[in-house]
Amino acid sequence: MMQSDDAARAGGKFLGFPLEGFGLFTSLFLSLATGFFAFFATTFLAIFALLAWNGLGGHSVSYVDTYRYVGLPAGIAAFIVTLIVFGALWIRAKLIS
Repeated sequence: MMQSDDAARAGGKFLGFPLEGFGLFTSLFLSLATGFFAFFATTFLAIFALLAWNGLGGHSVSYVDTYRYVGLPAGIAAFIVTLIVFGALWIRAKLIS
């Protein structure tokens, strides 16, 4: 029990995730999942914002723009950032061990 606590403290945690011990597949999967979550969350918020903009302002902006100009760039940016972070953690773990 003591050894696992020491190992967890040595690697550290961020939001409950251990910062060491991810393999290549896990790192790729977490990056992809983060990109999907960012895409859907920002698209959801953008659709409701555009709904209010169209309804209150009398505008007629297409909802396709929320996917194209908000959701897609946010999803790609989140994927790239997390891919860099998790990739760096994976490479660091490979070089250290």
